[in-house]
Amino acid sequence: MKMSEYNQQQVEAFMMVRHYLHCLSRARIRQVKRRVRNYMRFRADVAAFQTLHFSEICTHKCFTSQTSACCGREGIATFFADVVINVLLSSEVEVDAVLQALFTDRGGFKCVYLTEDGCVWRLKPIVCEMFLCRHAKENVFSANDALQKRWERLRRRERRYTWPSGPVLFDEMEELFIRAGYDSPLMYLHHSPGLLRVKERSGKFH
Repeated sequence: MKMSEYNQQQVEAFMMVRHYLHCLSRARIRQVKRRVRNYMRFRADVAAFQTLHFSEICTHKCFTSQTSACCGREGIATFFADVVINVLLSSEVEVDAVLQALFTDRGGFKCVYLTEDGCVWRLKPIVCEMFLCRHAKENVFSANDALQKRWERLRRRERRYTWPSGPVLFDEMEELFIRAGYDSPLMYLHHSPGLLRVKERSGKFH
């Protein structure tokens, strides 16, 4: 079975990130890890919020019943920075598991990364982590304005890392690899016309 374009792009991104990180010194790796430390604190806060308030709905009512709308095939937009951070945090075995999922994919209607035990990524792509379907939001937020406001604050924090109206981590991670001679369709902050317009409006190119 021929590999889909989506899977091919994912494989290429994972392999180039793994190769480049292997070429870095331990000191440089530690430096990059320090750079993502604040982002990891943000992700921990989101995960805690999701576990406390959405675990039952998302796991029991959607995942186990296979009715989830959040894990559709090739519907997951993975940023290049998602790949960088995931490889940075993962063991070789964990990266191999991601690549194995891509190479052995036999199609279907669910995300290639979704297994019976959940997502094969060590740290899920930010799009996945921040997605809440209408059913889940209505169940949790309809009677609790305070929780909805907390979620909105988390959404605003997300933009500090992903929305290039100013210097952001995801842009920086792409730039690190571009300077080393790499390129990928997943580098949306350097290739997406919409995100490039955001940079232009912010004056980042001037």
